Amino acid sequence: MVLNNIEHLLEKYENGDTTLQEEAQLRAYFEQEDIAPHLEVYKPLFAYFKASQDDTYTKDIPLKTKKTNMYSWLTVAAVAVLMLGFYFKSSQNVTTIDNDLGTIQDPQLAYNEVVKSLELISKSLNKGAATVGYLESYNTGMATVGYINELEQSTNIIFKNKN
Repeated sequence: MVLNNIEHLLEKYENGDTTLQEEAQLRAYFEQEDIAPHLEVYKPLFAYFKASQDDTYTKDIPLKTKKTNMYSWLTVAAVAVLMLGFYFKSSQNVTTIDNDLGTIQDPQLAYNEVVKSLELISKSLNKGAATVGYLESYNTGMATVGYINELEQSTNIIFKNKN
């Protein structure tokens, strides 16, 4: 009767349907010396579980490392340096804008600077206009297509009158 019960529990164990109490019964059975010959293959499995329960980890586990602490201080220092740099650069720009409005006192010099700027803009615009010169040929092609549409309309009129 005990052997049938053990075989039934082993079948449930292989299917993953056993409870903790049933697994404890299996472990107790395989710890004995008297085991059925056809069940000897299961003995090392349950002996392994018993041996693995006795294993313990004895090394210390470090919870904090000094490296991460140093890393956090390094990031705080980097952020502080960046913020100071932005602050001093922005305060320097405000003072230069307030003092220098970009006006030129000499009228002739101001006129020459405006002419230089307008010539630079004109050169850039002329370059752009030269690259879109092919659009004129596109317009010519579209006009030709317009003539084809007129020809098609006239043929439609002719064929409609014949029907």
